[in-house]
Amino acid sequence: MKFIANTSQLRKGLKAASGVIASVNTLPILDNFLFSIDNNRLTILASNIETTISVSLELSNSEGNGKIAVPAKVLSIISALPDVPVVFSVDESTLAIELKANEGVYKFSGFSAEEYPALFTTSLEGKNVINITSTHLQRAISKTLFATSNDDSRLIMTGIDCDVKDDHVSFISTDAHKLVRLMRTDMASENAANFVLPKRPLMNLRNILPSEEIEVQMEYNEKNVRFSFGDVVVVTKLIEGKYPNCDNVIPKENNNHVTIDRQLFLQSLQRVSIFANQATHQIRLKINEGNITITAEDTDLDNRGQENLACEYEGEPMEIGFNAKFLQEMLSNLETSNIRLELSRPDRPCLIRPVVDAENTAGEDLLMLLMPVVLN
Repeated sequence: MKFIANTSQLRKGLKAASGVIASVNTLPILDNFLFSIDNNRLTILASNIETTISVSLELSNSEGNGKIAVPAKVLSIISALPDVPVVFSVDESTLAIELKANEGVYKFSGFSAEEYPALFTTSLEGKNVINITSTHLQRAISKTLFATSNDDSRLIMTGIDCDVKDDHVSFISTDAHKLVRLMRTDMASENAANFVLPKRPLMNLRNILPSEEIEVQMEYNEKNVRFSFGDVVVVTKLIEGKYPNCDNVIPKENNNHVTIDRQLFLQSLQRVSIFANQATHQIRLKINEGNITITAEDTDLDNRGQENLACEYEGEPMEIGFNAKFLQEMLSNLETSNIRLELSRPDRPCLIRPVVDAENTAGEDLLMLLMPVVLN
């Protein structure tokens, strides 16, 4: 078995698939890529059992079809090669591999493809299908991923909940302190479903989605989800369990509205929070008509910081406390010039929404929720 590949394409394919190769694998064979040659086409597959990524490449030339497991560690040499054709030759009887590039010749051993576990990447049984553009999917992941929990004892909350309805699809994340819901009304399915996508595969997926806008097909059943776009397929197991009903924590009546410049608010928070207690990160917002006062203090060190900002406010005067670190995270994950805080009482969650141009955000509804803290 022999093939010739373009180095830059090969490098790109290996990089996309390598994200799922764990530093320590329960099955040593998973330290390898599985190379499959079929009619002048190379498929590179990598897996950690939970998640599998496969990438297909057109070859310049190939002789013979077949499969072989190739050590990922050795293939790191591809990243160090110039953009020249690479010739792979495989002795199918001994599994010896020879790689030639320019004047370089490199020899190493592969492993039998039969040792590699059987993994499905072509389709799912009993599947439902929805389509989403790569840019919308990348945005849905980026806007929600930061609010997922890092507590593995509550595994279900370490993922992103995907709630499929007949008129929209929502991507939801929460760690019980903060919550993000990104709803897309340009996605839907006749078959309602709810499933939880694991965090790490979504990080890998976000990194390999193309910058140009293409369609991503998202297939899912009760146990797995499969994303396919271009020549890439990502299949991962879903997190089992029932996600918390977030509709119950989103307050419906919020009569107090603050509209404020997002960047000025964020910069002020960054300065004032330096003086907050480093254990609680507590800041106090005192909101009146046309003005918001941000205060932080650490009584143990006798530190105090305070700033005033202009704002538009509709409602009764209010004082409310937040974890400054969480609030800054939310503001940093928004892009609009202005944001709106929607409040009801100092002990009730605060909703944060971007003030958007409807023409530029067609089909999207983004909401963030932050729990308040009890003021000292």
